[in-house]
Amino acid sequence: MKPPFTEESARAKVQAAEDAWNTRDPERVSLAYTEDTVWRNRSEFVTGRTEVVGLLTRKWERELDYALRKELWAYGDTRIAVRFQYEWHDAEGRWWRSHGNEQWEFDASGLMRRREASINDVPIREDERRIFGPRPESERGVDVLPVR
Repeated sequence: MKPPFTEESARAKVQAAEDAWNTRDPERVSLAYTEDTVWRNRSEFVTGRTEVVGLLTRKWERELDYALRKELWAYGDTRIAVRFQYEWHDAEGRWWRSHGNEQWEFDASGLMRRREASINDVPIREDERRIFGPRPESERGVDVLPVR
């Protein structure tokens, strides 16, 4: 999917990103970004695919049983905004729900050249979980994230 984006292609791009991130495979995920991609992820700033792989490797070593949902917020010719939630537990078994927003900018070939992510973590009890693995087929293309 290459710019300029339509609502349909933007939604497909968001679903493709969710699917890739749910693999928890840093190498695979990094291929969606330009060689010189620039990221802000929380308080961390990285440049290039190699640094992206390092960030994601550290992330998924810490965020165990990570499961993600993304939803399209807005789109333009070369940009997409997304809201997301994911759940995970730490090494001590404490569960977390992470909420955030991302702004994405793409090059002409459809690779992401810039990603800005703001993320907040909220502790939850295991029985409060609502995201279990990749999105079921019945939910694909449907906005299902609760506001809280």
